[in-house]
Amino acid sequence: MIGAFGAHALGPMLQATNRTDTFETAVKYQMYHTLALLAVGLLLFKVESPALQVAAWCFFIGILIFSGSLYTLCLTGITWLGAITPIGGTALIVGWGALFYAILKSL
Repeated sequence: MIGAFGAHALGPMLQATNRTDTFETAVKYQMYHTLALLAVGLLLFKVESPALQVAAWCFFIGILIFSGSLYTLCLTGITWLGAITPIGGTALIVGWGALFYAILKSL
């Protein structure tokens, strides 16, 4: 839905500011990590693991900071937000690490 909104409602503005690729990156990462968060939620029904809880929180925080800062950058042009985007990316990476650790530990 956000991707469609960006393509249709925000398309001209994103093209004028040359931020179309940035917006698409935010949408892709949000979508991929929302699916990962859903998978973690489903795993939590079967496996009780603190690492899965860490993964869930990291994915949530990572989506919020990574995609949120890119959306805000695209909509407002506030460029210093690019400095906090890697914090969100780091949270996403930690989330993947915690998810893989939980899976390996449960085998």
